[in-house]
Amino acid sequence: MTLKGGTSQACAACKYQRRKCSSECLLAPYFPPDQPEMFQNAHRLFGVSNILKILKQLDPSQKPVAMQSIICQANIRSRFPVHGCWGVICQLYYQMRQTEEELHAVRTQLALYKQQEISSMSTDSPSQLQLGMALPNIAALSLFHNDFSPAL
Repeated sequence: MTLKGGTSQACAACKYQRRKCSSECLLAPYFPPDQPEMFQNAHRLFGVSNILKILKQLDPSQKPVAMQSIICQANIRSRFPVHGCWGVICQLYYQMRQTEEELHAVRTQLALYKQQEISSMSTDSPSQLQLGMALPNIAALSLFHNDFSPAL
């Protein structure tokens, strides 16, 4: 702020309208002077008078969130002029569905592998790992009982 109560540089909204930016400017906190395209996007989509009407109807605690929403919607509309936010939302829903389908496929495959593991463990023939583990135990028992018969 300068001594006269104005800011040292006009906000993007005041600069666009070619007017002096006062300390009471409602748009100054949301449209910094170095980001004129952000204001232009919001101005194209909503218009300055509509943005000011929205801000005047809100409590001071709600204004930052409302302006964040206005700016976000305006920036998305400038990037995606045909569908805007709706197009982005649809794309995100599509990605979620694809990811959920992939997760379902992975879980199905995991269940199949678990079932194969369970069925292979329940067969009567012991695996090589089980045979290798059993031999040292039999040999240890024969040493403690002084039984010198060969371990099977």
